[in-house]
Amino acid sequence: MKLMRWAIALAAVGLTPAAGWATAQPATVAAATENAAAATPAAPQIEFSAPTPGIGIPDGRKGIQEQVTEVGRGAASFHNDWLLLLCIVISAFVLALLGYTMLRYRRGASPVPSRTSHNTAIEVIWTIVPVIILVAIAIPSIRLIRAQYTPPPADLTVKVTGNQWYWTYQYPDNGGFEIVSNLLKEQADVKPGERYRTDKDGPPLLAVDERIVIPANKVVKFIVTSADVIHSFAVPAFWTKIDANPGRLNETWVKVDRPGVYFGQCSELCGARHGYMPIAIEVVPEATFNAWLAAKGGSPKGAKLVAAAAPAAAAAPASGTPAEAEPAVEPPVTNQAATAQN
Repeated sequence: MKLMRWAIALAAVGLTPAAGWATAQPATVAAATENAAAATPAAPQIEFSAPTPGIGIPDGRKGIQEQVTEVGRGAASFHNDWLLLLCIVISAFVLALLGYTMLRYRRGASPVPSRTSHNTAIEVIWTIVPVIILVAIAIPSIRLIRAQYTPPPADLTVKVTGNQWYWTYQYPDNGGFEIVSNLLKEQADVKPGERYRTDKDGPPLLAVDERIVIPANKVVKFIVTSADVIHSFAVPAFWTKIDANPGRLNETWVKVDRPGVYFGQCSELCGARHGYMPIAIEVVPEATFNAWLAAKGGSPKGAKLVAAAAPAAAAAPASGTPAEAEPAVEPPVTNQAATAQN
């Protein structure tokens, strides 16, 4: 019996380390998991910039906002340097002609009124000169319209959808994720703990909780539509304004060469809260844009194709002997028309 007791005691002593390891193993695994999580880089937090006074934001000044696209600068130059100058010249000429007529043909200076009813030379002049003026306006106008509606190949596509009364933005080339953009209310209009507008977000009635983010110096195509009634997507600093019609896709494009924050709003009367549909676009360097995509669960355009091609390249045989090609299997011939009808 004593030998049996000693054997049991020795067996218990021998099993104690294993039991201790079985108890400590979950803690060790948890510690290893924590270390791995700490070593894994977290999703980058993007710090967006505050608006720049006088750029991309209304500040009470008269005239056109400072343009940050090539098309916008051309249109602003056409308006300020040609159309306004032409309007001033025509107005001054008409005013001078009116003043001359009032003084020259007043009763005191011309007691006997003229009986002239036609003057061929004057009639030819006032017909030809307006035609020349209209042609001089039409040529740069057509050039501007062609630049606006003949976009180069897009580096990024954003689908814009107007809703009563907010915007949604989808990035189909970057994973298809979607963001919803709503007006930020003032502090006095929200419940405690809710987010409210600050000066860094933008001015009242223009600040939003989610901005569109696009890269600088890249061609961005906007596909614009509506989910309910007619809206209008307008950003003055980009020289962009296009209707959002339900059941229809309209397109416009921009290429912004200055990073910053730019504001717009719905410019079509769309209902009771039409004045509460602001647009805020953040233009950032390409590296910051890619980091923002990663934070949203998206990826740069073409990244998925590269990632899909990498495993195929890794699966290729390491030796120089090419693998035997498998015979191609031809798909069965089907009646596509009948299939479509079924």
